[in-house]
Amino acid sequence: MNNVDETDPRELQTLQAYLGEYGQQAEILSRQLDLMERQRIESYAAIEALKALTSQQDPVVLLPVGGGTTVRAKISDPDNVLVNIGADVVVRRTNAEAIGFIEDRIRELETLEKKIAESLEQVRAQVNEIARRIDQSYQKSRA
Repeated sequence: MNNVDETDPRELQTLQAYLGEYGQQAEILSRQLDLMERQRIESYAAIEALKALTSQQDPVVLLPVGGGTTVRAKISDPDNVLVNIGADVVVRRTNAEAIGFIEDRIRELETLEKKIAESLEQVRAQVNEIARRIDQSYQKSRA
């Protein structure tokens, strides 16, 4: 009996299927991390914008109105901010409260990012282990 007969083709197929599934999971987790990073950057930008509004007298912002056009708009009450708290619920907050809310959201994102990064690391370790096992099987069949 030669080494090719010792390699179970069903096991190789199963390992390759697992490799594909784990690869897809890794891709999904990576995309989630990218989205969260963008949300975090956007949140920091919002905080800076809110702080700038209170530091200026008669603050002016650029307001996109669609179709690639923007207008300059004066903010009449920069201390009252509408904040989306989730599920399309918007509440009025002071500028400082809005900043605090966004900072809390950033901390939640960072915690979630760490958990997802750990999951991604585990999935990548599984991918590496499966790839190693597949490679060993192929090496055995060649010997």
